[in-house]
Amino acid sequence: MGLNKNNIAIFFLTFFTALGFSQEIPTPQDTTKVEHLEEVIISATRTHRQLSSLPLPAHLVSKKEIQRVNSLRLGDILNEQTGLITVPDFGGGEGIQLQGLDSQYTLILIDGVPLIGRSAGTLDVSRITVGNIKQIEIVKGASSSLYGSEALGGVINIITEHPKYGFNGNIYSRIGTFETYDTGANIGYKKNKLAVNAFLNNFRSDGYDLNESDITNTVEAYKSYTLNTKLDYDFTENTSLFVSGRYYTQQQDYVASEELKGESEIDEWNTHLKLSHTYSDKWSSYFEFYATRYKADEFLNNPDASRFSESDFNQLLVRPEIRGIYNPSKKSAFIGGLGWNVETLTRTDFAASPKFNTPYAYLQYDYNPTDKLNVILGARFDSHSEYDSQFSPKAALRYKLSEKLAVKGSVGYGFKAPDFRQLYFDFSNATVGYTILGYNAVITKLPEMQAEGQIANVLVPLTDFENDLNPENSIGINIGADYNPLSSLKLNLNVFRNNIDDLIDTRVIANKTNGQNVFTYYNVHEVYTQGLEINAHYKVSNQLKLSAGYQLLYAKDKAAEKAFDNGEIYARKTPSSSAFQLGKSDYFGLYNRSRHMGNIKVFYDLPQWDLDANIRGTYRSKYGLYDTNGNDYLDTYDDFVDGYAIWDFAINKTILQNYRLGFGIDNLFGFTDTQNISNIAGRIIYGKLNIHF
Repeated sequence: MGLNKNNIAIFFLTFFTALGFSQEIPTPQDTTKVEHLEEVIISATRTHRQLSSLPLPAHLVSKKEIQRVNSLRLGDILNEQTGLITVPDFGGGEGIQLQGLDSQYTLILIDGVPLIGRSAGTLDVSRITVGNIKQIEIVKGASSSLYGSEALGGVINIITEHPKYGFNGNIYSRIGTFETYDTGANIGYKKNKLAVNAFLNNFRSDGYDLNESDITNTVEAYKSYTLNTKLDYDFTENTSLFVSGRYYTQQQDYVASEELKGESEIDEWNTHLKLSHTYSDKWSSYFEFYATRYKADEFLNNPDASRFSESDFNQLLVRPEIRGIYNPSKKSAFIGGLGWNVETLTRTDFAASPKFNTPYAYLQYDYNPTDKLNVILGARFDSHSEYDSQFSPKAALRYKLSEKLAVKGSVGYGFKAPDFRQLYFDFSNATVGYTILGYNAVITKLPEMQAEGQIANVLVPLTDFENDLNPENSIGINIGADYNPLSSLKLNLNVFRNNIDDLIDTRVIANKTNGQNVFTYYNVHEVYTQGLEINAHYKVSNQLKLSAGYQLLYAKDKAAEKAFDNGEIYARKTPSSSAFQLGKSDYFGLYNRSRHMGNIKVFYDLPQWDLDANIRGTYRSKYGLYDTNGNDYLDTYDDFVDGYAIWDFAINKTILQNYRLGFGIDNLFGFTDTQNISNIAGRIIYGKLNIHF
């Protein structure tokens, strides 16, 4: 369903007319002095830093914004941030694309420790509830100097709530379209040395169907539960203990056809322990132990209830780390750490049960030689049992030209290690007949297939697999400026470029006797993403706040650019027409990337009515998902998914201080694309009740 411009105009006219009339209602003047606290971010440097003084491109999403927009899952929030968009994968999960980089290049953390469970490179952000989130920290640019693998493009850290003094909490429930129910409770207690917190969430939906011509739904019915507990205990003023545990489970219908039906189940847990001690005004340290397991099982049954297929995925990560912070003066600080990642995976269609061992060390220096200049230098070394060691440096600086203008820039090395699938996969499709082998499995499995008479021709010699598969690596550059021409207006500009080498792709290494091929993974491509991001925040009054963001993106393969430039690529407008030569300007770029993305948000408060309202819009320009003219590249003559806009509206009313009612419409104008976009369900109408105590 497309957008109706008349409906948009009428809605905005009504909305802003209501705002205009509300301005006439006299508001009592608050004579209380308010102290505005600077936003503090942890993820960018692993220390507490004021966001406004940071030399890196970073953004915070506050608890207040999360509550006001009435979002359900992490992806709902991330989609409204500049330069971020959730992209559905083939399994129904949603990964986050950042600065044009795939979801496998962005590290997702909860309270500073990583989530696992990337079955096909994508970590599904829809499994993360926002009910107990204090703030979301988004750091863009290569961050492997602190976090190692998977932080090639950036880091998203979800900081969960800590209890306030005394006994307190809240209970909430949201009911919406598609029989969607989200119910949760967050309870905390804090007194003297002890603080405890417990959070429970239940999320379920009947799913939805964008294409009624087949038996399957776009998203099948599912239900999930999240349990998160925390404990803080101060032994002394200088020594404290933090312990947390998280458990997530999801059950979903699994329907492949009218005959084949089954279920899928996810079980995930993690435990996090941190003991901290302050030795003096200059020295402090932390010992941290983290363990997490992600398990996914699914099966399909025949109509007679016999088993047609089943698969499992069982990943375990254990990580101890010790960290130290040294502040030789008020102008400088060192942070360093030593740790060890031990990771195992048991999975269907694997040639082995692999185990990764990765000891690592990192060091960072944060220096303010003057009040105007901040410099950060850092590096990390990762040793790995299955690929070459990685050294990841990073440098960043910020210079304050005046009280209103500051410039900043950063350059860093990021890497993404080959995952278990790319190294150990051993899968043959029973229906079509093709085979996919992990890089490390080729040297043993291909000779076995030859001996069994399955191989007709070997296209790549086994000697090509004697060396290790290299990690994907990138040099990320970000240059920007912060400009505050007025106390009520903030402008941010960031220009970025990510050069990625040794990109891992698939290739055919042998032909099978059944006419199909054998594929494996290899290092081949050099790609880049580059562009700019602009953010603006304007406080019109104490009641009305506006913000807007825009990203321009170019994401291209260097080899493809060269082929187009050399006139080697041809296309046909129709299958029966003659082929014609394409030029460099005809190359659009990588798949599933939009040239333009933008967002706008309007937040309005009516304190005399204890009411707030907001409307948010996001825009994505056209993008290509497939090569439709047969030349293996995305060019201007291919078919594209049309650009679209999504508008969300929410209004909230507080009653008797502790009761908060919410109503909203997500995807206000009911946009859907049944052919290409599976994670936009259509118009969603909901109501929400939140009780504080």
